[in-house]
Amino acid sequence: MSCTYKNIAGLPKCPFAMLMGLGLISFLALAAAFASEIFLGLEPCILCIYQRWPFAIVIALAVIGMAACKKAENSKNIGSIFVGLSGLTLAANGAIAFYHTGVEQKWWVSAVEGCAVPQLSGNTQNWIENIMSAPTANCAEIPWQDPIIGLSMANYNVLLGFGLAALCAYSVWLIKRKKV
Repeated sequence: MSCTYKNIAGLPKCPFAMLMGLGLISFLALAAAFASEIFLGLEPCILCIYQRWPFAIVIALAVIGMAACKKAENSKNIGSIFVGLSGLTLAANGAIAFYHTGVEQKWWVSAVEGCAVPQLSGNTQNWIENIMSAPTANCAEIPWQDPIIGLSMANYNVLLGFGLAALCAYSVWLIKRKKV
């Protein structure tokens, strides 16, 4: 697939370039999450883990989509499908991150199992089993906040997920109206 563009503003018109960029950004987002775990000692909660899955899915969509664009005769249509699917996946990521932000800000109590404190009912052995099986990171606690503007990683993920989803929608619109 060959796309011609004169500057960076033309990149959203090229499905192959969009997929490559989405795959790279998703890879970097996952790398940052794992690096914060390994090097900063931040322990992810269950909602943090859920937010990683869409990035992994976008990487897979990008790889498959780029391969399909290379082989397809009408790569514009194939590419726009994969860019659109990536956009939907990133919107889902933004929604999960928004939900996590609400839990962190105490706007609502999490309904996700693993975020709540385990129920301590029954005998002492059950209490110990419930405590030991519960995740160690609490979804309502913010493990890291930007020291300058005070945003958490979930807040940044809201911006990234919905921002990339909007870029994907714009890209699909540009690709569909582009004359080939």
